[in-house]
Amino acid sequence: SLHMGHALNNTLQDVLCRFERLRGKDVLWQPGTDHAGIATQMVVERKLAAENRSDRRSMGREAFVAEVWKWKEESGGTIVNQLKRLGASCDWSRERFTMDEGLSAAVLKVFVALHKQGLIYRAKRLVNWDPKFQTAISDLEVLQVEKTGSFKWQRDGEEAFDAAKLDKALAKDPNGHLYYFDYPIEGAVYDPENPATYITVATTRPETMLGDTGVAVHPENEKLKGLIGRNAVLPLVGRVIPIFGDDYADPEKGTGAVKITPAHDFNDFDVGKRNSLRIVNILDGEARILIQDNADFLEGASPEAETLALHGTDRFTARKAVVGLMAARGLLRKVEPNTHTVPHGDRSDVVIEPWLTDQWYVDVKPLANRALKAVKDGRTRITPESWTKTYNDWLENIEPWCVSRQLWWGHQIPAWYGPDGECFVAESEAGAQALALGHYGGPVALTRDADVLDTWFSSALWPFSTLGWPEETAELKRYYPTATLVTAFDIIFFWVARMMMMGLNFMDEVPFKDVYIHAIVRDEKGAKMSKSKGNVIDPLVLVDKYGADALRFTLSAMAAQGRDIKLSTARVEGYRNFATKIWNAARFAELNGCLRAEGFDPAKVALPLNRWILSEAARTADAIAAGIESFKFNEAADAAYRFVWGQFCDWYLELSKPVLQGEGTDAAAVAAKAETQATVAHVIDLICQLLHPFMPFLTEELWAQKAGEGAPRPVPAGEASLVCLTRWPQLGALVNEAAEAEIGFVVDLIS
Repeated sequence: SLHMGHALNNTLQDVLCRFERLRGKDVLWQPGTDHAGIATQMVVERKLAAENRSDRRSMGREAFVAEVWKWKEESGGTIVNQLKRLGASCDWSRERFTMDEGLSAAVLKVFVALHKQGLIYRAKRLVNWDPKFQTAISDLEVLQVEKTGSFKWQRDGEEAFDAAKLDKALAKDPNGHLYYFDYPIEGAVYDPENPATYITVATTRPETMLGDTGVAVHPENEKLKGLIGRNAVLPLVGRVIPIFGDDYADPEKGTGAVKITPAHDFNDFDVGKRNSLRIVNILDGEARILIQDNADFLEGASPEAETLALHGTDRFTARKAVVGLMAARGLLRKVEPNTHTVPHGDRSDVVIEPWLTDQWYVDVKPLANRALKAVKDGRTRITPESWTKTYNDWLENIEPWCVSRQLWWGHQIPAWYGPDGECFVAESEAGAQALALGHYGGPVALTRDADVLDTWFSSALWPFSTLGWPEETAELKRYYPTATLVTAFDIIFFWVARMMMMGLNFMDEVPFKDVYIHAIVRDEKGAKMSKSKGNVIDPLVLVDKYGADALRFTLSAMAAQGRDIKLSTARVEGYRNFATKIWNAARFAELNGCLRAEGFDPAKVALPLNRWILSEAARTADAIAAGIESFKFNEAADAAYRFVWGQFCDWYLELSKPVLQGEGTDAAAVAAKAETQATVAHVIDLICQLLHPFMPFLTEELWAQKAGEGAPRPVPAGEASLVCLTRWPQLGALVNEAAEAEIGFVVDLIS
């Protein structure tokens, strides 16, 4: 469904497209939708549940994907129809969808080509794992949510540890505490009063201790460096783990010692790698404790019965249990509230787990270098320029892109596995079979990789895949590279940078020359719109109430570079009144016989009043063009508003009334009246053209209005029947400084 961000984004694109068409340019604005992997799968699964039907897993992949296509056919056109109501003048005959046949073929070709280039590979690494959707998600889909707990306890205090009190605190929110555990030193008898017999670590996720394989101490930590080279015995598990020196352990932070769980923390993974630590995974795909039948966990361990009983429990249930078990053994030193950020899935709203799993990655560093260079050398320009730093920072520090998702809706990865796990990447199963035949020397059964690609993988190809690539089509030759991308800042990484990387790699040219980054639409107090706050403004409600033109003009008039839009319905109502003012001006013109005059030449008008309004129209046309060309939509809209309401309606029509309504019958009076009538009609036509990019509905209606006794408004020979088919007014010759000074004096005097 269309939201206010879409309304702004598409209004600005439409302003650009309509303006450039009026200037005689060949404009292709190609519409389309992406398949939104996680979001769409989530919607369809909810729909099945609401209808009390089988869930996805019992239904099977083929049947579920068929359900998604069915839903797409029913609901996929919703936003497109809403955009049409907003007035988006796309080439709807060329509408594309990322899962349609042509785009899917392009995706397969790109995947295979990147694999051949050595830029796509499969690896076992830590990923952001969403336990609700049971899929990897990217860093960009993770929201950091601040948490603070309320439970406080320490061993040398007066109160005994109260498990029920902790349970109550964790029931409100399982996050937001720091737990201090003593790990006994191997070969020493644990004595809480003797620091030589234990090492204290602190953690916000106690359940992960089951996967600890080391303790890091800073080599220059005077207090603890004597323990480096010794081992600790992991409580509850019995695993002997090394205490080693590493700069990662900050002597000033926490206890100075850091427990290392390489399978469940990104930093720990790196520390473990450089110190050759074991990697022990203790969670399954639903974030439940995985210890029984877990060879990695059991190797070298002697877990207690209570520990083994944790198998299959939810991570947060296990968290309370681990803290309770450590307290019962006298190894819990203290618990304190701790403000820290906890990663959440932006779609699922559940806590994300770093999880070790096999995934497909794109080595984007070489691609990123080209994308950086293209902006630095000016082949692509980002406006406002301040966003260039954001773009550069992300590309300069880019990590491999995890492109596989454990979903069913999306482009299935074109990789097949032989009986021994050998992988064959090809555009089709027949291609994979041919590769397998060469490898094994005979036919074998192949199994396709079950994962699908990240939605942004196909979206990254949009500028060229939609023009027919990999075929060398006429459209591809004519429209690539494209001119302008209008988008929001929050997808600079997701989309802008990735289109740049893919375009340069596969087309050897940037995908667009200009990127305009627009602001966020907020509520009138400046707060971000959200359903939970109840401050969301539905653009379609505003369209119903005030008209699409009023909403479009409001968004354009408020689209100042680098400044968020504080939208109030009062502003939209104000611009609805502006539309009414223009309508009434046209009615006034009609009632006063102001019709288009055959052969009217605005350069030959005699009255200073008429020369003045035509001169102001010329300056306005230039100001609007300059504003739109430089993506200063607010300046362009302001120039139009000032001219139409301030100069044309408030001054020109008022000052013209004595001429239009005068009773004089002499030749001079008749000529003055005829000239003024023709000038009014001509300026209304100019207003239709100048306002058309912002207010297409009103301007087309006025252009086609009938006048006089039911006769169609005469369209001079060679002139277009629609505003959108006319040409942008070239009015430079009408600038008249003498008339501006003369009428300007009158305006100033009366003001």
